[in-house]
Amino acid sequence: MKISIAIALFISTSYLTTAQTLGKMVSKGKELTTSSSSSKSPLSNDEVVSGLREALTTGAKTAASKAGVTDGFYKNAKIFIPWPSEANEMKDKLVKLGMQSQVTQFEESVNRAAEEAAKSAFDVFAGAVKGMSVGDGFAILNGSDTAATHYLREKTTASLTEKFKPIVKTAMEKVRVTEYWTPLVTKYNKIPLVTKQNPDLEAYVTAKAIDGLMLLISEQEAKIRKDPAAQVTDLLKKVFGKK
Repeated sequence: MKISIAIALFISTSYLTTAQTLGKMVSKGKELTTSSSSSKSPLSNDEVVSGLREALTTGAKTAASKAGVTDGFYKNAKIFIPWPSEANEMKDKLVKLGMQSQVTQFEESVNRAAEEAAKSAFDVFAGAVKGMSVGDGFAILNGSDTAATHYLREKTTASLTEKFKPIVKTAMEKVRVTEYWTPLVTKYNKIPLVTKQNPDLEAYVTAKAIDGLMLLISEQEAKIRKDPAAQVTDLLKKVFGKK
């Protein structure tokens, strides 16, 4: 009789323990399911577009800070602004005439102008990002690592150029680009039988400065897409952390 009672108690206790364990497992499973469901809630197109804009704005801020310092352009081989290619013949002849140092000084002045302009670039680029119209954010999100920057360039280059050119003009005046350029072009244009040169330096520096800043933005976009540490806001984490 005592043995039967003991067996019954053992079975009852084992059943209770098992039931409690199962209960805990079910409860934990529900928590995990709820957590997983919550963390993987589907994104809306508006959220994606907002995330893309925020990534580009962050990229623009980083680009401006990197480029807008001494040697930001001049000693960065990726965005260094060279002598205008359409005037390469002029450059070659001037170097042969012993004016290499003046040529180098001009190239440095052009890059200094771009660095000076970059200090004011963020507001211009941030405005372009804000005004950028995006229809299918998912197409860009699921595109290449620099798809958003490419879209920004495609949609805003004309307006960016218009707004950025006066900034470049002021920067060029500040670092005295024309003071380095005028003696060179004057000397060259006096050489018999050469095609006279007079490139639009403002347009050239503006285009090259925008190219350089776009490159830096694209690098930051790629980083945000891949590196959780670069996803510095909740929105960036939500949009790009799912990839």
